[in-house]
Amino acid sequence: MAEYMVALRKLEEQFARLEGVGRKSATRMAFAVLEMENEAAEEFANAILEAKRSIHLCPVCQNMTDRELCPVCSDLYRDHSVICVVTDVKAVMAMERVKDFRGVYHVLHGVISPMNRVTPEQLKIKELLTRLEDDTVKEIILATNADIEGNATAMYLAHLIKPLGIKVTRLAYGIPVGADLNYADEYTLMQALEGRRDM
Repeated sequence: MAEYMVALRKLEEQFARLEGVGRKSATRMAFAVLEMENEAAEEFANAILEAKRSIHLCPVCQNMTDRELCPVCSDLYRDHSVICVVTDVKAVMAMERVKDFRGVYHVLHGVISPMNRVTPEQLKIKELLTRLEDDTVKEIILATNADIEGNATAMYLAHLIKPLGIKVTRLAYGIPVGADLNYADEYTLMQALEGRRDM
């Protein structure tokens, strides 16, 4: 019986590698895949492979895209003089739900975290600084989470950017300290955007 279940165990292990998926959820997902018709299972597997093949980082903002540039960077009607700096792609999706923000983004892909051995060099900070070289950008909105790592990252970025003469603001969080930006509702995000402050 143990030999028979090796493939199922391997499938569970793969699902359990996904962020936020516990052992029970991984088992449920594995059984859901096994219960699929072969054609549906192949479509599922192909969708994963196609996403991995076609999705890459936008060379400008570091957001994920399946085009040459992401839709935000290629939108000429966006205000490219205002960059909202976020920690991950999910935060871009959260901000876009607000619909009132018409600037552009820069995705850091993490936060400075000495405990987790994440240094500034491992983030997309160099790419952000490159975007500031042509004098187009007038304001940087730091929209990192209101936790220790998010605040440390925001302070580090402000220290780098303010000497360039660019306005640096931080979201005015109506969001509790320690909360994840990705789970904030649209109204809270809109209020935070409107109440941003200088750093």
